[in-house]
Amino acid sequence: MVVVMSQTTPAPSPTTASSARWLTLTTVAFAQLMVVLDTTIVNIALPSAQADLGFSDGNRQWIVTAYSLSFGSLLLLGGRLSDLIGRRRTFITALIGFAAASALGGAAPSFGLLVAARALQGVFGALLAPTALAVLATTFTDPVERRRAFGIFGAIAGMGGAIGLLLGGILTENLSWRWSLYVNCVIAVIAVTGALFFLPHVERTGPRPRLDVPGTVLISAGLFSLVYGFSHAETHGWGNGATIGLVIAGIVLGAAFVWWQTRAQHPLMPLSIILDRNRSASYLSVLLAGIGMFGIFLFLTYYLQATLGYSPIKTGVSFLPMIVALVFMAQISSNFLLPRFGPRVMVPSGMLFAAAGAFWLTGLDLNSAYFPGILIPLVLMGMGFGQMMPAAIQTATLNVDPRFAGVASALVNTGQQVGGSLGTALINTLAASAATAYLTSHQPASQQVLAEAAVHSYSTAYAWVGAFFLFGAVLAGLLYRSRTETAQVIATTGTGAAEAEPVVMH
Repeated sequence: MVVVMSQTTPAPSPTTASSARWLTLTTVAFAQLMVVLDTTIVNIALPSAQADLGFSDGNRQWIVTAYSLSFGSLLLLGGRLSDLIGRRRTFITALIGFAAASALGGAAPSFGLLVAARALQGVFGALLAPTALAVLATTFTDPVERRRAFGIFGAIAGMGGAIGLLLGGILTENLSWRWSLYVNCVIAVIAVTGALFFLPHVERTGPRPRLDVPGTVLISAGLFSLVYGFSHAETHGWGNGATIGLVIAGIVLGAAFVWWQTRAQHPLMPLSIILDRNRSASYLSVLLAGIGMFGIFLFLTYYLQATLGYSPIKTGVSFLPMIVALVFMAQISSNFLLPRFGPRVMVPSGMLFAAAGAFWLTGLDLNSAYFPGILIPLVLMGMGFGQMMPAAIQTATLNVDPRFAGVASALVNTGQQVGGSLGTALINTLAASAATAYLTSHQPASQQVLAEAAVHSYSTAYAWVGAFFLFGAVLAGLLYRSRTETAQVIATTGTGAAEAEPVVMH
């Protein structure tokens, strides 16, 4: 008898494979940090950019809005493209595009070119953010490693905005506002190098599904209308006709998208992804957390700079205790608490910590000291974000069919982006109304009264943020399955994911 043995490439050792996965996480973390910090890093640089380029206060918002519009409206398309054309290829393309757009914005000689560059950043950010999370979700399948990886990723998602404030202040004061954009090129070089060496190349061996063009048009137009409507409300009010029309259009287009997904041959987003209770609870939790986080970053930054007179760098440093608490709690909750208690406990309790911090801030006045009035609530909110974000993000991508990991990941980013846009617009409107009411009842409007009105408006904002967190805690507690219910669902239906198409990895 002759035995014929086929020659195969030796499989990598478990230690080598594990090291490669953690290097993949490092690469993905750099990309995620670049996308998230860009939501706030430019805010600190805006006054300097305005003085340099000479644009008006009315046009200033477009530096922020251009990014959020393109980013928010194209996220689901970006996530689906990463599923269709390959995550490694998409990831590298998006990194290079984001860096090129950042370089263009940093060198912009005019307001128009800066806005165009920010919009282009948003386009590539919408391609990069869901791809990064999808890479993580499909790379880490071992439960222990997955918890650690998502703890790190969730911490970055939660603290990126605060890091943006700190980094923006340092770069603007010591170099130039242009470096708040140029810094992305440095981060992108590191991430692209890591991607070339550590991200696996995956070849699809089955038939390549087609892009759902009608679904893409519907959801992109719907998200554009919503995000633009929220931005429009921030400057023109919620009673403005254009604001109402945009929000209604966004809702109608979103409903049409859901209807189409039930009939499309190749749906952009299979409804089974969001019909799972745990995943839908995660997406809503991320949305409500986005409302609260961006609201706190915005109004506490106003308070520190305008009321207490902090410099941009000192303002950024003031958020460091929150970052430390967030990173610490993200690791503790992901590795020890989440496996024991599940998201039904971790997400609502995180929301309650964040609510406590927000309500604490309502007691600030014109002469409050950093300790305890600001430090303790920042630590409380950092603990809250560290509990809720990794748990929600990990649950949102758990047991998703690998063919749709990109679009499932995009829903996480969409929730955070829409929540941030809604929170900024809604809470800013509520705060402005509170300031107007205070001035009306405290005439004449001296400098002291104006300062008190500003602090009163900030307190109103913190109170609403706390209310959103409380609502999120109740909603998450009701929607998430208990650990027993989750175990029963898995035992009945398997993992909950459909069979993946065969792939070949190199």
